[in-house]
Amino acid sequence: MTLWLIVPAAGRGSRMQADRPKQYLPLHGRSVLARTLARLHQVFPEAALRLCLDPDDAYFDPDDVPFSEWQRVEGGSERVDSVRRALSTLAGKAADDDWVLVHDAARPCVRREDLAALSQALEHEAIGALLAAPVADTMKRADARGRVSHTEPRDGLWHALTPQAFRYDLLRQALDAALATGTAVTDEASAIEAMGLSPLLVPGGRDNLKITRPEDLILAARILSLQSETDSASQGVEA
Repeated sequence: MTLWLIVPAAGRGSRMQADRPKQYLPLHGRSVLARTLARLHQVFPEAALRLCLDPDDAYFDPDDVPFSEWQRVEGGSERVDSVRRALSTLAGKAADDDWVLVHDAARPCVRREDLAALSQALEHEAIGALLAAPVADTMKRADARGRVSHTEPRDGLWHALTPQAFRYDLLRQALDAALATGTAVTDEASAIEAMGLSPLLVPGGRDNLKITRPEDLILAARILSLQSETDSASQGVEA
């Protein structure tokens, strides 16, 4: 069984107010995209990658891809469009029950142990799973005036993270059905949910942030430094 990775990286990142898409901003001496791909490769070195890029991308460097088997895919205007195009390249190659993991290009801080936990959870899972973190903050519902309408109970609320993993054929059917019915798809899990199915939530670190705004890049750099220090200390104890 082949493990397939899809990394949508065709966004323009306008909210970063930078001179280039956010996935190409420098992070610890490499681009955000390079850091993300390297982290995925550390846990899934044998996976086959589909990298979704803007057709006019002038910043991509193939040397940033550590995977031996990978293919560039023309990204769409929305994330779901990119994922669907990537899935179309797997026709005739992926088995219906192959796992497909979709991960945001702008999440370079996902922990290796969380990736491993997600992989382990899939061993006995029929539908699929996603990394997620329980909501810790008080949640407010706003009204049309931007004022608090009411407080949402946070019991049972989770922040959806990535990777999100689903069987190839199920994910393909779910995204196609969402497109046909006009169902809003904000992530892969939402398309699966629209089919009446319930993906498994796998607890992941809250430091698996998605770089969206300028301050997120600073925070990501600090997170990577702390993760590196923790790994070094752990290796020292083992030695």
